[in-house]
Amino acid sequence: MTLLIRAVLAYLLGSFIGSLIVGRLRGGIDIRMLGSGNAGGTNALRTQGKAFAFWVMLIDIGKGWLAAGPLAAAPLPGLAGAAQGQAWSVAACGIAVILGHVYPLWYGFKGGKGVATLVGAVLGAAPMLLAPTLAVWLATVMLCGYVGLASMLAALALAALEAWQGTHAPLLWFAVLAAALIVFTHRSNIARMCAGTEPRARRLWLFAPRARSS
Repeated sequence: MTLLIRAVLAYLLGSFIGSLIVGRLRGGIDIRMLGSGNAGGTNALRTQGKAFAFWVMLIDIGKGWLAAGPLAAAPLPGLAGAAQGQAWSVAACGIAVILGHVYPLWYGFKGGKGVATLVGAVLGAAPMLLAPTLAVWLATVMLCGYVGLASMLAALALAALEAWQGTHAPLLWFAVLAAALIVFTHRSNIARMCAGTEPRARRLWLFAPRARSS
């Protein structure tokens, strides 16, 4: 199996969108027509509730792990060095599965923003980096309440951590490209934050204004 074939399989796997699969099973709900119009876990939580969002996240994280883990696991012929070949396979499959989620073949190339799938890909590619990456996400949400900003900063932190760790160049390319893609998919969030209309996750935001008692 060549690197290109694996990347294509990872892209096709990424094209199975958790929210649209769960929505189909729940009576044909398409959350792209609800809330923010995004097919990701945050919009699923806001429009459909915790149980719906749980299964969405499980599918989207799971496919990222499956692509960057088992699918990329076997050694590749024709590349210099087994470790280097494995790293390129992980990087290619990790990026491809996120692209599949953002631009899904099965759903008219209109998918989610790729954050949950990135989490799964990191779990499969570099699990030691997952905890600090998620810590950046949580700290950002707690400080400012913006989930989109937290996702972008966490992705950028992942790239910085991989650059600092410096294990394999392919994994650094994966982290940098993934961060760039996450920032790109959150361009509407950036515009709303600049306009002051971006909603905040008030349950996690430490500095959310408290309602005054009468």
